[in-house]
Parts: sequence; C-alpha cells; structure tokens
Amino acid sequence: MIAPDIQKDITKCFSSEILSQIVKEIGNGPFYILLDESKDISSKEQLAIVLRYVHKGQVIDRFLGIEHVTSTTAISLKDIVDDFFSRHGFSISRLRGQGYDGESNMKGEYNGLKALILKDNDCAYYVHYFAHQLQLAVVAVAKKHTYVEHLYVIMSSLVNVVAGSAKRQDMLRSKQAYAVFEALCSGEIVSGRGLNQESTLKRAGDTRWCSYHNTIVSLINIFSSVVTLLEDLAVDSDKKFEAKVLLDSMQNFNFVFSLHLMKTILGITNDLSKALQRKDQDIANAMKLVTVCKERLQLMRDEDWDSMLSEVSSFHTRNRVKIPDMNDVFQREGRPRRNVEAVTNSYHYRVEYFNTVIDMQLLELKNRFNETKY
Repeated sequence: MIAPDIQKDITKCFSSEILSQIVKEIGNGPFYILLDESKDISSKEQLAIVLRYVHKGQVIDRFLGIEHVTSTTAISLKDIVDDFFSRHGFSISRLRGQGYDGESNMKGEYNGLKALILKDNDCAYYVHYFAHQLQLAVVAVAKKHTYVEHLYVIMSSLVNVVAGSAKRQDMLRSKQAYAVFEALCSGEIVSGRGLNQESTLKRAGDTRWCSYHNTIVSLINIFSSVVTLLEDLAVDSDKKFEAKVLLDSMQNFNFVFSLHLMKTILGITNDLSKALQRKDQDIANAMKLVTVCKERLQLMRDEDWDSMLSEVSSFHTRNRVKIPDMNDVFQREGRPRRNVEAVTNSYHYRVEYFNTVIDMQLLELKNRFNETKY
C-alpha cells in the first residue's frame, strides 16, 4: 500500500469505477461539454474535461479527467475530444452544448474547436461563460489604453515592494494604525463597529479581475501610509531605487486620476460579475444585467465628470499632491509631435481619457455580449 506503483494502480481503479458510474448515469441522454486548457506546475499543457447532463431531474456537472495536450491548435484539441469520446463510449451526436474560454483556438468562428464540433453536430450550441466574457471585456480595456496599463504596472510593482516581505507589511500596518489614530483625534473619521479595519495591499489575480478593484480600493484607503513607507524605504533599504520610482509615480496626477476612474468602472463591472456568477442565473436575466451595467457606465460618462474631478481634487488636497490647472495647456510626454493640436488639461483628462476609457469599456461589452447570439 505504500509503494508508488500500487498507489497509482489503486487510483486508476477508483477513477475507472467513477467514470463507469458517470457513463451509466448519462446513458443515451444528451449532454454538454465544458473544456479548459492550462499549464500544470511542470509547464505541460493540460485539458480539463467536464460533462453536464440531467439525471433524475437534476442538472449534474461531473469532472471526468485531465488530458495531456501536446499542441493547443483547434485540430489537436478536436482529436483529443474525439479520442476521449471513443474511449468512454460517448457519441458526439448526443452533444447538445459546448463551453470554453475566449481563446481564438477554442471559440473561433471558422477554425476554432467550436466550429469543428459544429461541423459534426450542428446541435452542439456554443455558450460562452458570461462572467468570463465580462473578465475579457475589462482586461481588453486595460491592455488598450496606455494610462490604464501604466496604472496596473505601477500597482504590481507597488505590491512587490510594499508587501514583498513580512517586515515591510508590519511597517505599513504600523503607519496605517498611526494614521487612523490621528484621523480619529482630529475628527476626520469616526469610530464604530466594522469601521477603520486593518488593511494592506494584496496581489491582484490575473484570472479574477475583480481582485484589481479590491487592490485599488485598499490603495486609496491607505495611500498616505504607503507614501510614508516608500519615503522611509527610499532613504535606507535594499529597495531604494524602486521606492523612489514608485514615489514619483504615485504622486503624479495621472496615477491618482487613474486610481479613481478605474475604482468606479471596476466597481460597476464588479457588481455585474457577482450577479452573473449566481447559480440561479439565467441567460435572459443575465443580458438584462449587462444592459443595466452599460446604462450605468453611460450615465457615468454623461453626468459624473464633475463629481469625479471633485473627488480626485479632494484626494489630492488631503494627500498634498500637486493638482494641475485644468485651464492650462496639457503637456504631452516625450518629443513634441507635429500636427498635434494643443489642448487644455480639462479637455485631455475628460475627452481623451475619461470619455475614451468608458467608451472602450462600453464597446467591449457590446461586442462580447451581443444579444443576437442568445
């Protein structure tokens, strides 16, 4: 029982018995396939396979196994699915649905796995996981706009420096506790149950975009303490250079404006993400929720500029960061380009940044949540 080979044999026996029972439950009924590819700890591509079916009036999801993938092309993935079906006695003619992530090799309209399966069975309708679609829509904006991308790069570096060691985390907690004490004494904040909880910076997860919202909110709440810590680190620590660069970036109007803009946008999409992940959600109601999200973003674009600027200005005043005069000419970074019309700071931040980012978000939501597909 302690020999590795025997342990593997026993595990295979368990697996075989479980798969036999799942095949028996499905019988000759229809089923739905869910696939996801990812690398394991040894950097080998693996394809996870899940089947969804109805048994005794209940919708059942069963994880069937992981298949090693030597190539992630659509044709290779289709061969793996066909081989898996053949080994376990499943017929593709009984397949009624397929769901994958948003990679082109999986869902491509002409050459993706989705299209290849539809050629064999035109009843295998493809439905994209709504919460993942929302994730892709938010990620796309972060990759397309320079300021937004810069915000996330700085935040990632900030987490590495500030929360990269237990010692620096303790220093941040100590500075934040002192800042809260001073604010309580001056009457800037009030005490009460659930208020002024201990906070620190946490690394955002690439596959959970809502975690960026949590990181941004935390950074705004403890901004002054983070700045104080970086000032200390810039004087005497092994992170002098990184601390000085981060200090310059954080005390820049672009960075603080980006923080508040993305806090609001991600707050709206985060509410939608939580709603889409409810188990009792249906497609019709999900599309209504998407519509509400679009309406909230449009309302923000049309009516919230003044309140956004006021919030950012108030934040700058509290944290002693220089605020540019909105009527001054905006100074573009790098070499001055020919035929580029001079604009005011107000025009740049409202039209070229605030409006543009929201428009990009609305366009991504429109493209990825096309109502005619459902």
